[in-house]
Amino acid sequence: MKLNASFVKHTMDDKTLVIPLGGASFHGVVKGNKSVGVILDCLEHDTTEEEIVGVMCKRFDGDPVQIREDVHNVLTQLKGIGAIDE
Repeated sequence: MKLNASFVKHTMDDKTLVIPLGGASFHGVVKGNKSVGVILDCLEHDTTEEEIVGVMCKRFDGDPVQIREDVHNVLTQLKGIGAIDE
């Protein structure tokens, strides 16, 4: 999976935004934190959910089960707005 070319990531301070471009069917801005930014960094190239979970577990201290659930939730939301190509 990979971030759809109709969406871009923008980082301001510790906030991450997902912004649709003209070709996107979603109209709005998705706001996220630093963790969402790391997920989006992973989506700059073709990757899997498992690979993203691995990166997140290395980067952040936390319960791996909770990290896996959080990654899944973010990916589900991004898929829901058409921001991810599978």
